[in-house]
Amino acid sequence: MEENMLQHKPNFDVTAIGELLIDFTTERLQDDGYPVMAAHPGGAVANFLAPLAKYGKSVALVAKVGNDAFGRQLVRTVQECGINADCVMLTDDAFTTLAFVTLDSQGEREFSFARKPGADTLLSLKDVDFSVIERSKVLHFGSVCMTNEPARETHRKVVEHAKNAGKLISYDPNLREPLWNDLNDAREQMLWGLSQADVIKISDSEVEFLFGCAPEEGARRLFRLYRPKLVFVTLGRDGCYFMNRNAQGRVPGPDGIRTVDTTGAGDIFGGSAMYGILNSGKDPEELDESELREITRFACAAASLSTMRLGGISSVPDLQTVLDMCK
Repeated sequence: MEENMLQHKPNFDVTAIGELLIDFTTERLQDDGYPVMAAHPGGAVANFLAPLAKYGKSVALVAKVGNDAFGRQLVRTVQECGINADCVMLTDDAFTTLAFVTLDSQGEREFSFARKPGADTLLSLKDVDFSVIERSKVLHFGSVCMTNEPARETHRKVVEHAKNAGKLISYDPNLREPLWNDLNDAREQMLWGLSQADVIKISDSEVEFLFGCAPEEGARRLFRLYRPKLVFVTLGRDGCYFMNRNAQGRVPGPDGIRTVDTTGAGDIFGGSAMYGILNSGKDPEELDESELREITRFACAAASLSTMRLGGISSVPDLQTVLDMCK
């Protein structure tokens, strides 16, 4: 009996499907105004997995990168971070996607991309080992790869498979307007993603894009439309609004943060919040207000601390540092 139970225990706490790419972040400007940029490993879903792996959870990534220097380096990097990369495919048909991130004086970002197409959008059903989904507790996904086929259909089929298998579905729209030829298409794909999710992490700017309303009203609208188990609406440096069927509230961002780069902060929030949800051992819709505040405070601390360093994956703070900030 015990051996059978062990055989059926998921191998992964969380599996994510989506993009793995290089973020080029501006470090400084030269005298002639051109930026000096540093390359950092990134991609929203990879950033999401990074704190989970660092804090001791078992995670896997389903993605596609170019069979080029950047793609091979990314595979090594995620493996070194503790993320299972057995389902990260290499392709000779496209280069690894590159994102160029310029920062203003507050560390806020503007994006441009080298991706026509990028390897991430070529992820197809034949690249997916569906047994990995079946051996996971949670499936996380976003919208960045859903701009193009075949990755769009692949995401939809993987999400359908995970839902049919009874997995917890986590979603972050992660709107990147320059990647979309048509923002109406972006809206349609994001609304589909929201309709599939049990746990939603969405930013205040994405709420404005989709619904044209304040964060609190956006959370209420999501509950009316889609009945998720838990919603987080992140508010940048101002913290986060949370809502499930038992409670709703707002947690402020921590003080004393000297932001240099917000790249990946929202993803790190999402992964850190999922860490708290998994540690609770409870269904997200059963969490009470005290538990939700603790989870949200932890995620806000992790995300805020990450903004004090450049990059996404490489900026995840140590667990003890986050816990100390939450005291």
